[in-house]
Amino acid sequence: MISLRNLLPVLALAGTVTLAPEQPVYAQAIQPNERPKLIVGIVADQMRWDYLYRYYNRYESDGFKRLLGEGFSCENTLISHLPSFTAVGHSTVYTGSVPAIHGITGNDWIDQQTGRKWYCTEDTVAQSVGAVTRAGQMSPRNLLASTITDELRLATNFRSKVVGVSLKDRASILPAGHTPNGAFWLDDASGNFITSTYYMKELPEWVQRYNAKKTPAQLMSRPWTPLYAENTYLQSTADNVGWEGTFSGEKAPVFPHNMQETYKKDPGSLRSTPSGNTLTLDFAMAAIEGYNLGNGPETDFLTINCASTDYVGHKYGPNSIEVEDTYLRLDKDLAGFFSYLDKRVGKGNYLVFLTADHGAAHSIGFMNEHNIPAGLVKDKQLMATLDGLLEARFGVKGLVRSGQNYHVNYDMAKINSNKLDYDAIKKVTVQFLQQQPGIQFAADIDNIGNSPLPEPIKSMVSNGYNPKRTGGVMIIPEPGWFQGSDKGTTHGNWNLYDIHIPLVFMGWHIRHGASNETVHMTDIAATLAAMLHIQMPNGCVGKPIKEVIN
Repeated sequence: MISLRNLLPVLALAGTVTLAPEQPVYAQAIQPNERPKLIVGIVADQMRWDYLYRYYNRYESDGFKRLLGEGFSCENTLISHLPSFTAVGHSTVYTGSVPAIHGITGNDWIDQQTGRKWYCTEDTVAQSVGAVTRAGQMSPRNLLASTITDELRLATNFRSKVVGVSLKDRASILPAGHTPNGAFWLDDASGNFITSTYYMKELPEWVQRYNAKKTPAQLMSRPWTPLYAENTYLQSTADNVGWEGTFSGEKAPVFPHNMQETYKKDPGSLRSTPSGNTLTLDFAMAAIEGYNLGNGPETDFLTINCASTDYVGHKYGPNSIEVEDTYLRLDKDLAGFFSYLDKRVGKGNYLVFLTADHGAAHSIGFMNEHNIPAGLVKDKQLMATLDGLLEARFGVKGLVRSGQNYHVNYDMAKINSNKLDYDAIKKVTVQFLQQQPGIQFAADIDNIGNSPLPEPIKSMVSNGYNPKRTGGVMIIPEPGWFQGSDKGTTHGNWNLYDIHIPLVFMGWHIRHGASNETVHMTDIAATLAAMLHIQMPNGCVGKPIKEVIN
């Protein structure tokens, strides 16, 4: 009888099997459940793909450069849904699904039947743990699909440990899924990391000890000054420009930012500084030790959201010294975190992936100064005008609730009680919107097949449409136009500055390399499931990225 061990060299010579150096194929074949000790998912909020290279020459060797130098980079990773917002992105990364299926259609949405506005992780049953405010009345109950973190727990009969960490509640709760050991976020009022009764009745002792150190106040006890001389920030515009925002009490958006005084008046200001990322990664290391992650018989999973990149980006815009400085400081923080993992878990024993929930547009003022079309879609004024037009046409006032999330949300109760023609209302809406400055398309989503929307926009609209949580008409602004403010920037649209995100895997069983093949945010969870030999999340529409797992 010919054994598999004796047959392998013959098959290899015939080109049927490729033998990896010092790694016999049969060794992998008899160990299908080999897994890393720890998976760490890092989502850098609002990180555009080009930031990997925009500041590359200024990064040190052990942060972003280590990721790119040791890991595998999927250079053309795209978001395939609209709108491209925070809660939507985090849910999509970890479910491998789209808003139409996982149900998180925005940071907030309007229930189309009742008209009630919901926050994405709002829970009317859960109570705060560790805070006297309502900041802990949160849970993942609004998330309709399972996450890769849930599937890992299920696959190991809940022996694997899962923990979520972020300054933002939604960016801790949604990645950690429905079944984690814990999810923790920052309560600005107290400066403490907190949770909710969905997870536990009281904060673990290690969290209480961490909160007692008052690390946020320590980080904010000194001014925010650039890491290097201002004249070396060659990728940024001048420090004082009209399109950047300011902290409360500031006369101009310039360094140094007096964070000690600002923090006393506004504890939430920590989020809009690089110190927020420093705090997050420091707390993440405390969570690793508190739960002894990566040191048990099963694979553990830690989800981390570095949220300050988003807050700083919103306030100052991509071309600011503040954003450049934030990424240079995050690079140092990541280097320290990776070094910690090397020592705590062991190099090669953990798997890290870094991605983003969305990107960001350039500031409108910056674009206009350089003669590139850009502008502000004033949705509240637009919706008020539309409501007046519909009243004149159909005889009922208040048919439009809002233009939130680039969807026209109607008062369905009024439409139904007055027996109005909903299709006719949407038709008038589309005709009106497409005549407005800065709006390129408007589409009746229920009749998307007959819409002149080009691909991939048409599919992205469909992927983001949940009839219970989104309005019936979608607004697509022209490139460079967005809802929000003319200070700083925002995100949410189909354009590449919003949907082209980084995706780098590093560590356990990851070969060094890069690919420009198009992959999607939905493929991340599918890839992790394939590597772990576990079931994909139950709403997953993504595919394993072959270049990563081969």
